[in-house]
Amino acid sequence: MTTTIKVRSSAEKLNLPTRGSAFWSGNLGLTLIMISLVIMIFVVTPLQEAGVPGRFVVDLVILALMVSGVLTVDRNRATGIPVLVFLALTAVFLAAGRLYPTPGLHQFGSVLTTITLLLYFRIVILVLFRSGPITWSRVHGGICAYLLLGLAWASAFQVMEQAAPGSFRFVTPPADFDQLISKMIYYSFSTLTTLGCDVTPVSPIARSLTIAEATTGSLFPAILIAALVALAIQEQTRAGE
Repeated sequence: MTTTIKVRSSAEKLNLPTRGSAFWSGNLGLTLIMISLVIMIFVVTPLQEAGVPGRFVVDLVILALMVSGVLTVDRNRATGIPVLVFLALTAVFLAAGRLYPTPGLHQFGSVLTTITLLLYFRIVILVLFRSGPITWSRVHGGICAYLLLGLAWASAFQVMEQAAPGSFRFVTPPADFDQLISKMIYYSFSTLTTLGCDVTPVSPIARSLTIAEATTGSLFPAILIAALVALAIQEQTRAGE
């Protein structure tokens, strides 16, 4: 008993969990993740397709924020540990795919990336709908969740094209793995926003998933706004009491 009390006292003095909790309860984590995702999607990915390196640094920042969010928000071991395991496996296979570019490593890395993005989407939603005032950081969290959805769909389309080449028709076929990633991200966000682009789904499964993503892109913002408004009204009611 004495040992347990000493350990707890040391942890409190170091303030390790409190710092992480303050970082995420203040929703600063949501803002930083949103900024990292915006840089990766709209700056780094197009430059990488053109042959300019640099995505590795942004990936490391996002991975660090993901681990921090999981450790702080998802303290239930039954769900937190699997997310950390997927994060670690994804990082290992993506790094291995860069060092030893083989179809198998790229394919497995894409599958793990899809699962990890969906699991982390859940973490962002948990932080987003915590009790508390609606701030700009919450809005950033909604944008972050939307971007994570787009990336998850892009990764799923990438898995499909790798498993069954020709599932999508490109005006200019991707010359390498980086160009495939860039084109799938472009196609995913064009579909999510119902904008449309020059990439065409050919296989029946690709078309079905495209319809599913377009539907998600239409419904998610409406549901998110309604949920945030309801949360704001609930917080005002509590404050009035």
